[in-house]
Amino acid sequence: MADAQQETKDRERRPPREGRPPREGGARESGGRGDDRRDDRRGDRGGDRGRSEGPPEIDLEKLIGDPLYLDNQAHGVVSRMRDMDSGTKSQLRRLYNAVRRACRAPENERQQQFVMLRARLAYTIARHSLRSLDMLEKLLLAVTRKNDARGYERFRDLFEAIVAYNE
Repeated sequence: MADAQQETKDRERRPPREGRPPREGGARESGGRGDDRRDDRRGDRGGDRGRSEGPPEIDLEKLIGDPLYLDNQAHGVVSRMRDMDSGTKSQLRRLYNAVRRACRAPENERQQQFVMLRARLAYTIARHSLRSLDMLEKLLLAVTRKNDARGYERFRDLFEAIVAYNE
């Protein structure tokens, strides 16, 4: 009880936070500072908080069969990136280079390379709050499950188009 009162007094004596809005919810209930920050970094992967509408899913069959669909999806991802995220071009290029390496892997290792690529993509999305790339993670899962060379190539083409339109 005394700790909570001391924390309230300390908060009242602090100068106002310049340039940032006040925190929602008032005093923390958890008592630990690290818990709140860890949740902020991780993002909101499981719930719908903060998103009015999730990104549309990319259909793998349409992606493989229709080049105009691929182009439209690439434009859509880039526009969402510009609206939602502050990701850098170098982060996107690093991921694209990993996609290219996975596509060049021998056929018997390609699925494993794409599984690891999905893990890397998930880490990058969470680490840098790149919520606009969530749909690519889902698409990558579908491509990996299908384990088709043409699907891997189209995923690479989509990523190439995203990098190009983001320049």
